[in-house]
Amino acid sequence: MQLESMYREIILDHYRNPHHKGLRDGYRAEVHHVNPTCGDEVTLRVHLSDASLGEAAVIEDVSYESQGCSISQASASVLTDLVIGKKVGEALGIQEKFLELMQSKGESAGDEDVLEDAVAFAGVSKFPARVKCALLSWMALKDATAQALAAEGVKNHG
Repeated sequence: MQLESMYREIILDHYRNPHHKGLRDGYRAEVHHVNPTCGDEVTLRVHLSDASLGEAAVIEDVSYESQGCSISQASASVLTDLVIGKKVGEALGIQEKFLELMQSKGESAGDEDVLEDAVAFAGVSKFPARVKCALLSWMALKDATAQALAAEGVKNHG
């Protein structure tokens, strides 16, 4: 029980004191995602160092504006801490690990070495209705990085 309490505190801390919240200029792609089940929303911007490097490009910044439940809000904050400064390929690997955790239905504790504070969402995976809340910003990140890379491909080959 003590671990669950600590995880709740991590989620509440990120909800009350969100990291990297507020849309910033100097971005390569912007996406807006909505969870139709509950109405949570996120607008997420991503800036890559050099998108022509593909998955070797570094995520220099992620900023977002969001509204919704504490889980979706905290998840966006945790995501930014985990991916800023990482190569796109590495960030997408982290996103995959988080997706696996969310699809585990409470059977996985997650890899703390990879997911850091995101392991706090392990308990959320037991509640299918809340999984989409936790995944909202992560799906937005995947979409935004794909758009940023695609836009660079259009510029280079267009």
